[in-house]
Amino acid sequence: MQKLNTQNPDFLTWTHENIQFDILGGIRLEGLDRLRVTVRATYDNIIIRHNVDLYNDNQLTVLVRKCAERFEMSSSFMYPVVGELVNLLEDYRIKEINAQKENSKPKKKELTKDEIKEATQLLKTPNLLKIVNDLIGKSGVIGEENNRLLMYIIFTSRLMSNPLHIISMGASGTGKSHLQETVAELIPEEDTLSITDLSESSFYYLLNSSYKCNFLVKQ
Repeated sequence: MQKLNTQNPDFLTWTHENIQFDILGGIRLEGLDRLRVTVRATYDNIIIRHNVDLYNDNQLTVLVRKCAERFEMSSSFMYPVVGELVNLLEDYRIKEINAQKENSKPKKKELTKDEIKEATQLLKTPNLLKIVNDLIGKSGVIGEENNRLLMYIIFTSRLMSNPLHIISMGASGTGKSHLQETVAELIPEEDTLSITDLSESSFYYLLNSSYKCNFLVKQ
């Protein structure tokens, strides 16, 4: 049996014997409760174009009967053919959804041997905190020497069994969000979760999840 041709995601094709099915415009990945597509079926120079939700039994039946009638084939033959097309499209969509989720995950940075060596030497420096504070300043945090260093240390405490917590308080427009966001950029992306709105039960679910990272709550 020929596989679904997915080279062009906007023009999927599949051939069963001498019947060719083209999915014009591809398929939507969202809305798993439906599979709405535009089908172009071709057989012996006869072309059928039909917009259908392949999960809707009535619409599917109309497509099958139309193909059977125009192609002069039996419905009992066309049903399993169209059914196989549905299965192929379904499998393709699931694979695309899984691939999309995988690609959206933050990529964990792996340090090179030279970077590990350089970092180890830095950690052994007597004036480590001053150097770190200077580097934070070079990253874009101007001023706030004590606050930026304190915030970075607290963010880094996520690696401890009992991490520290911080609440930034101040009048509107004093740079709380800028300080918080800029220091957070120094933390690996996979270890940071930014939240702009919270419900009453948000932390209940977060604390019972697998997250172990910095939560940046911005108001």
